[in-house]
Amino acid sequence: MQCSKCGADPADGAKFCPACGEEQEAPAVFGNGKRGGRVGYSEKIYDPAFQKYLKNTNRWSSIFAGGLAVIAVAGFYIAGETGAGGMENPESLYIGLGIGGMFLAIAFFQIVGRKRSTTWDGVVTDKKVKQKRRKQSAGNNKNDYYWVNYTEYTVEIRSDGGKKHYIVVDDDDTLYNYYQVGDRVRHHGGLKSYEKYDKSRDSIIFCNACATKCDIGDDVCFRCGCPLLK
Repeated sequence: MQCSKCGADPADGAKFCPACGEEQEAPAVFGNGKRGGRVGYSEKIYDPAFQKYLKNTNRWSSIFAGGLAVIAVAGFYIAGETGAGGMENPESLYIGLGIGGMFLAIAFFQIVGRKRSTTWDGVVTDKKVKQKRRKQSAGNNKNDYYWVNYTEYTVEIRSDGGKKHYIVVDDDDTLYNYYQVGDRVRHHGGLKSYEKYDKSRDSIIFCNACATKCDIGDDVCFRCGCPLLK
C-alpha cells in the first residue's frame, strides 16, 4: 500500500509511514478473508497488456465497421438491381455508400477519441438518482410506441482543472454505489476509464480495460486478462 499523504510505500501492516509519520489505515478484511485493495494509483497501468488491448480494440472496431459497410453497399446495390422496395440503381447504390460511410466514420471517430483522450486526476463531487421514462417502439409505425420507466444513476467527477465529467448508467446502481462523494479518481487516457485512489475498503474492482466487475482478490481480469489496478 502507499501512504495517503506522501505516496511512500510503508511495509505491509505498518501503523505509521516511515517517511512522513502519517498514521496508516489498514485495508478492510471481508468475511471471505480477502483484504481490500491498496491506497494509491497502481503502476500496473503501464503493463503492456493494456496497450495490446487498445490495439486489438481499434483493429476490431475497424474490421467490424468495414464489414457492415460492405454489407450495406452490397445489399442496397442488389436491392437496386432487383427493384426490391421500388429501388433502382444508381440511387440505391448511393444510399448504400452513404450508410457504409457512416459506419466507417463512427469507427474512425471512436478510434480518434480513444487516442486523443488524456490522463487526468479529479474528485467525485456529486451523485444523483433520477426516475425517467422513454419511448419504446412497438412496431414499424412511428406513432406506435409505449413508455418505459427507468432509473438513471449519475456520478459527477470534477477534474483538477475544473471540468465536470459524468458516469451515467441506466437501471444498474453498481457503479453508483462503488463511488462515494470525495473519492479521488484518475481518468486513464486511451482506456477512458477511472481508477479510485483509495481501494482499501472495496470488495470489488472494475477492470480498467473492459470494465468487467471483478473480485478484489483477483490479480487479473477474468474476461480480458489485463491486470487489475488494485
